[in-house]
Amino acid sequence: MTFVLYCVDKAEHGHVRAENRPAHLDYLNSNLDRIVIAGPMTSDDGKTVKGSVIVVNDAERAAAEAFAENDPYAKAGLFESVTITAYKKVLP
Repeated sequence: MTFVLYCVDKAEHGHVRAENRPAHLDYLNSNLDRIVIAGPMTSDDGKTVKGSVIVVNDAERAAAEAFAENDPYAKAGLFESVTITAYKKVLP
């Protein structure tokens, strides 16, 4: 099953994102077999990061929740909120 992880950063936490980015990227790279797509959400000018979207394939919601909880960004307290939603790709 596919799940969308929609993670919104806390305000004024850019330093937390920067400090934990290498560990976050290592975490994502160690899980490439389950990641469909991943990347930051930005302001319209692309200069300010506002959060992350990660789409994962996991057998069940609990696995997607564990994946989200173990992200170094989450462990560092970067996110104001994390929403996990089941997703069904239709196109293309």
